Amino acid sequence: MPELPEAEANRRRVTEHCLNRTIEAVRLGNDTTHVELPSASEREALVGRQFTETARHGKYIFAGSKTGPWIAVHLGMTGSLRPYTSGDAAPDFARITFEFEGDTRLAYRCPRKLGWVRPIDAPESFVAETGLGPDAMEIDRARFRAVIGATRGAVKSALMAQKKLAGLGNLWSDETLFRAGIAPDRTASGLDEGQLDSLYDEMRHVLGTLLDLNADYSKLPDDWLLRAREEGVDCPRCGGTITKTTVGGRSAYHCTEHQS
Repeated sequence: MPELPEAEANRRRVTEHCLNRTIEAVRLGNDTTHVELPSASEREALVGRQFTETARHGKYIFAGSKTGPWIAVHLGMTGSLRPYTSGDAAPDFARITFEFEGDTRLAYRCPRKLGWVRPIDAPESFVAETGLGPDAMEIDRARFRAVIGATRGAVKSALMAQKKLAGLGNLWSDETLFRAGIAPDRTASGLDEGQLDSLYDEMRHVLGTLLDLNADYSKLPDDWLLRAREEGVDCPRCGGTITKTTVGGRSAYHCTEHQS
């Protein structure tokens, strides 16, 4: 599932290609059943307006203007925002397309129909109304300690709980724990201050690296868990064995030697 870095890469594409262009049409694609998309009246309200700015909070992407309207986008499991020109073929599985003046287009591609596009008043009100926790790249150390350290459940589950901390999912919570040397099923409230600080630092390192690389996995270092994310393979950091377990109903990959 796209997490904070992948959402940011999508936001950057919208910023680069689609801002300050008048929307001339908003069209639904084929097979839009079971996908939450703007209604006909909501689509009409976007025509003649411009997206002048974008924002992101956790895994959610926003585009709009100071006077509105705004849209919120959740990418689901495999969704993406794809700018293209009218002379190019439209992306497959495009559920909705924004047509801008000139030849610029923006398609919301969502093969598995698990994401959505929703008109909202503003990003700040959306975050408040949905009860999202602080963005994982914005939270400070003290609040991170307080939020994660007060959780009685598994630390992996705490990192993935969007109402505690917005932005981490299955992949990058595992990577963070892998680098911090903490097992995913450890009770979060049982971690000492040093372990919480290490977790905070490694989370910022993982997400910061991915943001710098614009979520291009091919450029990640060889010693990342992502390079060995398969049960039974050798750990790229210590030579231990990578194991797959289930924590809070989600798969978790970790090293049996250096994570405890």
